Amino acid sequence: MAKLELIATATFGLEAIVKREIEALGYRILQSENGKISFLGDERAVVRANLWLRCADRVQIKLAEFHADTFTQLFEQTKALPWEQWICMDGQINVSGTSVKSQLHSVPACQGMVKKAIIEKLKETYLIEEFPETGLPFGIKVAIVKDRVTLSLDTTGEGLHKRGYRKHPVAAPIKETMAAAMVSLSFWKPDRLLVDPFCGSGTIAIEAALMERNIAPGLGRRFWAEDWEYIPQALWKEERRAAYSAVDYEKELRIVAGDIDTSAAQAAMANAEEAGVDDCIQVKLADACKLAAKEPYGVIITNPPYGQRIGELAQLPPLYRHLAGFLKENPTWSLYLITADKEFEQHMGRPADRRRKLYNGRLETCLYQYYGTRPPRE
Repeated sequence: MAKLELIATATFGLEAIVKREIEALGYRILQSENGKISFLGDERAVVRANLWLRCADRVQIKLAEFHADTFTQLFEQTKALPWEQWICMDGQINVSGTSVKSQLHSVPACQGMVKKAIIEKLKETYLIEEFPETGLPFGIKVAIVKDRVTLSLDTTGEGLHKRGYRKHPVAAPIKETMAAAMVSLSFWKPDRLLVDPFCGSGTIAIEAALMERNIAPGLGRRFWAEDWEYIPQALWKEERRAAYSAVDYEKELRIVAGDIDTSAAQAAMANAEEAGVDDCIQVKLADACKLAAKEPYGVIITNPPYGQRIGELAQLPPLYRHLAGFLKENPTWSLYLITADKEFEQHMGRPADRRRKLYNGRLETCLYQYYGTRPPRE
């Protein structure tokens, strides 16, 4: 198989988690930067990364890197690449781009030039006068930083957060990749109770169950690269069979997802069933202000309302104060809460043991971590 330089893109703040996930798959990290992790792999690595990465946004193949400070240089060096190796005769070519501190600062112009170069190369290769663009989609990313151009090919299609189980969405959801990251950053273990009192569509609870039962997050969906001739269909079949065999359906988990909104609770139940983990998630119609501990060493991982909509802001301080009182009364419990409220710690009455800046979509948020007493070792 060919050696490929692959790129896993990630939300700002999640790079270290994605790096660990890639290493766990057995691949060597080449470089970790803001928003992306480069690693060495092959065609099978493309398949495995798409199926198994929980916190990355998408998987790309790096095709080239070169200097260009004129459109002529950009066109000629792009055209020189073997695009026919990847793109079929009628492929739909979608080019997106960014430009930072570069002579070629017009992103739309750069995107247009790259697409023109690719089509000209394919027309010459396939001996055709018109390029129809009626077939499979191919996403090309052109990133220019200080006149250094990187061209990459998207293998994922819809972002990796699109697991396929969230058939019943609710307002202001958290992305599946972010929910998985919150669980990964916590000290929660299967022998401890996990509670999300603001469960919404149940994403955090479902991601926790998928993670602990070793269910590959990409099993329920398809990817652009599945239809490419470059990656044999046999690889996808082999890796999917291996992923199904790796699932631990016998692992017992105790996860409670609660919400005060009836439609949210119903959505959470339906989504958990769609994901195949409804047997280990108990969904309750419950008020978070009435949260009570029935056992020690529980873990709360949650994404409460951010106060971005009318009527929410005034409701938040009482919720936060209740959580503060709950932790004081139950010192063995831990809390992992993501919010955009910069006054959160003031409402809690004490600073977090650790905080981590994250972006939920384009909204700057912070994951506040309050550690409870750890269970005694057996």
